[in-house]
Amino acid sequence: MDMPSREIRIPLSEAVEVLQDLNEFVVSLDRLGSRQASGTADEYTVGEFIADWDVARRLARARRVISVALDAQLSQEDNAEIDALCDRGRFYGTGASPE
Repeated sequence: MDMPSREIRIPLSEAVEVLQDLNEFVVSLDRLGSRQASGTADEYTVGEFIADWDVARRLARARRVISVALDAQLSQEDNAEIDALCDRGRFYGTGASPE
């Protein structure tokens, strides 16, 4: 599949919601990292953020928005290839370490 030349359409309202969530996560995690580096946040701070801000559910929704658009606009073969690429990702708790 030639991914660089392909385009997928996502409803603007859903794209904006996903972008808002991602922006909140990136900025907040950057601030948390700075606080940890300065010693003003302990090892539980990130976990509290993830729980209090419902990060897992909101990221799952973002993944669903993109997946629905891909499923609707690409062939089964293309979607199977994308699924295989995603399955090769690094997942916490599987022994894969960050590079």
